[in-house]
Amino acid sequence: MSDPSIRASDADREHVVTALQQHVGDGRLTLDEFSERSAAAYRSRTMGELDALTRDLPAPDPSEPATAHRSLVPALVVLAVLLLGALLAMGYPATADAMGQMMSRMCG
Repeated sequence: MSDPSIRASDADREHVVTALQQHVGDGRLTLDEFSERSAAAYRSRTMGELDALTRDLPAPDPSEPATAHRSLVPALVVLAVLLLGALLAMGYPATADAMGQMMSRMCG
């Protein structure tokens, strides 16, 4: 990285969040750590602030092909956790039968 005081762009922030998602998928970050760091990435104003969020993580392996499926796994896990949390917060029983009924109402 060049000058850490350079202002970060939205694309820079998204790049860091994508890297953090990859590290969740690889087991280096927990969902809580990902949540904290991604929120900080979106608040970051400079490249130095963004760099600090991934400084303790290894750089991506260029020999490993990036696939759309692999980057979706952390997002799907977060979505499932949020859905379950919303159900529990509403007092809706999170049983298999209740989930099936909810999905049938949503999809059909």
